[in-house]
Amino acid sequence: MPKKTHVYSPYARDAAELLGRMIRAARLERNMTAGELAERAGVSRPLLGRAEKGDMGVSMGTMFELASILGIPLFEQDTDRLTLRLEAERRAGALLRKRAFAGSQRQVDDDF
Repeated sequence: MPKKTHVYSPYARDAAELLGRMIRAARLERNMTAGELAERAGVSRPLLGRAEKGDMGVSMGTMFELASILGIPLFEQDTDRLTLRLEAERRAGALLRKRAFAGSQRQVDDDF
C-alpha cells in the first residue's frame, strides 16, 4: 500500500524551512556538531539533518526541542511571559468550548 502524502501550503513549508535554517544557524554559531545536538535532543543525526532542512515529516515536538536547546525564541523569550500567555490561551479556549457546546443541547426542529 503506498504511503499517504499530505500537501502542505507554501506558507507552512516556508515556515518549516525557516525554522530548520534557524536551528542550523544557531547550532553552527554555538560551534556544536550535528552529533552533539542530536545526542542532546535524543534524536538521530539523520533526523536532525531533516529538521535542519525543514522537512515537514519531522515532529513539531522535535523541532521545538531543538529550538529550545539552542535558545531560539519561538513565542516569548521570557519563560514567565510564556507561561502567562499559555494560561491566558487555556482560559480563552475553555470559554470558547463552553460557548460552542452551549447551543448544541437544543432540540433540532427537523419536521418539514
